[in-house]
Amino acid sequence: MILSEFVDTTPWIPRVHSRAQDLAHAGDMIEMGWVTLAEDGRDVIGFAARDAGDLHALYVARHARGRGVGSDLLQQAKAAVSRLTLWTFQANTAAQRFYRRHGFTEVLRTDGATNDEGLPDIRFEWRQEVA
Repeated sequence: MILSEFVDTTPWIPRVHSRAQDLAHAGDMIEMGWVTLAEDGRDVIGFAARDAGDLHALYVARHARGRGVGSDLLQQAKAAVSRLTLWTFQANTAAQRFYRRHGFTEVLRTDGATNDEGLPDIRFEWRQEVA
């Protein structure tokens, strides 16, 4: 599973949920109708989970990164709303570069006291430009 793969291959993120819990969480997001998949043939290579203007997750399989999969998923999310917000960890500098490149701006930093991992995080926001 893509979410578990990210945790397993990212040294700075602690594993606070089991792989079974990761799978159940993904299932919950699917049941709520939040998930958009990126597929390569029959394989899922990425997914985004969006509830209205909140992007809860955007993950791309390690072997598919750098091919525009994340950008495509993000563009689909942005096309559906005029404002989009998300959280990413301060340690995830690659995600910060990605979101800034796609027009997001930082609006808040926290010490991580309110997230499961206890890691400092950043809230980003994107607003559709008014013509």
